[in-house]
Amino acid sequence: MPELPEVETVRRGLLPVMEGQEIAHAEARRPDLRWPLPENMGARLTGATVTQLRRRSKYILADLSTGETLIIHLGMSGRMLISGVRIGEFHHEHPAPEKHDHVILDMAGGARVTFNDARRFGAMDLTPTAKVEAHWLLVALGPEPLGNAFDESYLIDRLRAKNTPIKTALLDQRIVSGLGNIYVCEVLHRAGISPKRKACDLSVKRVASLVPIIRQVLSEAIEAGGSSLRDYRQTDGELGYFQHTFRVYDREGQPCTTAGCNGTIGRIVQSGRSSFYCAQCQR
Repeated sequence: MPELPEVETVRRGLLPVMEGQEIAHAEARRPDLRWPLPENMGARLTGATVTQLRRRSKYILADLSTGETLIIHLGMSGRMLISGVRIGEFHHEHPAPEKHDHVILDMAGGARVTFNDARRFGAMDLTPTAKVEAHWLLVALGPEPLGNAFDESYLIDRLRAKNTPIKTALLDQRIVSGLGNIYVCEVLHRAGISPKRKACDLSVKRVASLVPIIRQVLSEAIEAGGSSLRDYRQTDGELGYFQHTFRVYDREGQPCTTAGCNGTIGRIVQSGRSSFYCAQCQR
């Protein structure tokens, strides 16, 4: 599933063709994705101007001139594809709708934004903009890891009584939003912390050290266009490249990249997810 860097990359790709632009025509080509689509979604979107395109955790939020916000979640395989405009050196013409093109937004500026989702684990909903933070998908989310509300004092306070492995705690969207399996593995390796360590057993200093590392890893991943594993693509169809700099994720049996470490990367399963780490330098 796309994590924060992938979703932020998609948002940035959509900005030039959506923000400040009117949706000339919107078409929902099926009644549901993971859940039913909003009633009369096509009609409610048609004629609306996207006043702001922002991100909350792993969700893209399109604030509309109608006073509603379109919430978009990519799910496992969802892609937002742009056609009809020049992106970089390439001009993408409007292709004929394909089987898995479920929502099509024709923008007044000539661009077409297509939501394609082969597995249909993605989701869209419309909710009043003034109440969007209270929407059931967003209301329990913790602070943004790149925002001012996420700092050392906050994380120390939230983890001091967490009797769960630090890997599990950082994946808890109520503690910090947007982090997923890939980037938590990478963060813990850079911090030298074993994913098996109980969050409450970590010293204040070690917990505090996680904050700048989380920000660094996410920022590097966004700069690289995210990590392309299986279905993820950017809005122009290109791959992200951060996976080429993975230090531990999906590197089971390979040498640890930490300077002076002779260990190898191992894999364990925690809460049904693979954790990749070096048992020699992560304690």
